Amino acid sequence: MPLKNTGTEQLIKDTAKKLLFAEGKLHATTQEIADAAGVNRTALHYYFRSRDLLIAAVFQETMQGLSKRLNECMESEMPFKQKVEHLITVFLKDMIAFPYQETFLVTEINTLGKELMGNIQTNPVNQFLKEVQQEMEKGTIEKTEPAHFLMNLFSLLSYPLIMAPLYQQLFQITVQDFNTLMLNRKKVIMQLIFN
Repeated sequence: MPLKNTGTEQLIKDTAKKLLFAEGKLHATTQEIADAAGVNRTALHYYFRSRDLLIAAVFQETMQGLSKRLNECMESEMPFKQKVEHLITVFLKDMIAFPYQETFLVTEINTLGKELMGNIQTNPVNQFLKEVQQEMEKGTIEKTEPAHFLMNLFSLLSYPLIMAPLYQQLFQITVQDFNTLMLNRKKVIMQLIFN
């Protein structure tokens, strides 16, 4: 059996991500993914025996990438306020580039279960929560359970992105205008969470 061409395998995953996350084709078939990648469906099935295995691989790679970027923010040596601002910037950049990524991740977590999240590191989050507690004691942020601070932060970022099509319709704005609105959220969120 010949060795697998990892370049083709990565091309298939990257194409699936583009279709799923950037274009919102969450139900793209293996044929649509193969066509967009410029490979035949047999080649796709050689690397990923089924759509479910491809989706699981895309999910794992996406979660690991997002987790790595957010962990780097949480572990940075920046002062806390700058760290939060940087975390918001990284998250928004990722989500604006791939507006359907959050919807995909939530769907797959609920569909495929916790076994797909086994590689998520908790140490950076735990360290960050300690910093949150210290900032609460200093009075720079409202006192509450530190986990609520992090959940609120991610909710303020994620929810508008998940609901983007509804908001675009409600506010009668274009995708570009919505993205501008989202970029302005950093300032709004920073004002909301810091005293």
